[in-house]
Amino acid sequence: MNAEIKGTGTYPHVPVLLNEVLAYLEPARGGIYLDGTLGMGGHAEAVLKAGADRLIGLDRDPQALEIARQRLAPYLESPAGNRVCLKNSTFSAVKPLLQSLAPDGLDGALLDLGVSSLQLDQAERGFSFLHDGPLDMRMSAEGPLAAECRSAMQLIETINFEELRRIIAEYGEEPMAAPIARAILDARSSGIAGTAALARIVSNAYPPKWRAQARRHPATRTFQALRMAVNRELYELKEFLAQIGAWLKPGGRLAIISFHSLEDRIVKQAFKTGSAVCVCPKSLPECICGVSPIYRVLTKRPIVPSAEEVAANPRSGSAKLRAVEKI
Repeated sequence: MNAEIKGTGTYPHVPVLLNEVLAYLEPARGGIYLDGTLGMGGHAEAVLKAGADRLIGLDRDPQALEIARQRLAPYLESPAGNRVCLKNSTFSAVKPLLQSLAPDGLDGALLDLGVSSLQLDQAERGFSFLHDGPLDMRMSAEGPLAAECRSAMQLIETINFEELRRIIAEYGEEPMAAPIARAILDARSSGIAGTAALARIVSNAYPPKWRAQARRHPATRTFQALRMAVNRELYELKEFLAQIGAWLKPGGRLAIISFHSLEDRIVKQAFKTGSAVCVCPKSLPECICGVSPIYRVLTKRPIVPSAEEVAANPRSGSAKLRAVEKI
């Protein structure tokens, strides 16, 4: 489907791992489902079509939310009543929202992490160095949530060397984090005009031989790291994982698609911890912890897109899906 909204143009929207998400969430059972990263509504629409009685959709981005609202209009105005509730919210705020919207719990929940095509393709959002634009990178660039995050420019203007180096090294897994951080801070006194200027600074911090041999633009990892820091993406994920288990009904399913190794490790560890039957040290002769698992892991290994899906949608290439069931 192509999603269109005034002032943004038309965007091809291809939900990642769609068939796999439906297989694990099982919306044909009916019930209430949460899409914590609504985006342009592709997964949400499929979940409703497959049989979910009701869907709660959250997104930080007011533009994406409006596109999803248009896409899901038939379910907002269905003869059976309003089957969709959409909120401009971070998914870390899930607890107070579900207290009022789904007090009896959820039958399924989904997160599709990362940045959307809508955000990447708009130069004024500052996510991509392929189009020159301001150094923003906030997923909530407008509306009440915008003030909760500093823009990339505000981050660069106030950060010290060690913290910037850590962000680039940790979130971007960038081996040249130290010289890149130093180059950015050296340039900030004279001003960094936008995404194209930042990309040049990062590229020039690479040794010429590395630049010549790089399979992707040298700024790729740094832009990813700054975006993750600006939007507090790992914090958001950890907060969601700490809360969502209490809101799943027995038999309820949770599916999470990640695009970054750090995100995938956090999800994997949370699912492992939630499904553990004992956390006692192995040196003890018997269990004394009294831990009871809350999840059954449904994906022993992460599910990845087929070669056909990657060929049709190259941005799906790094996606990994993990799923659990509430015991």
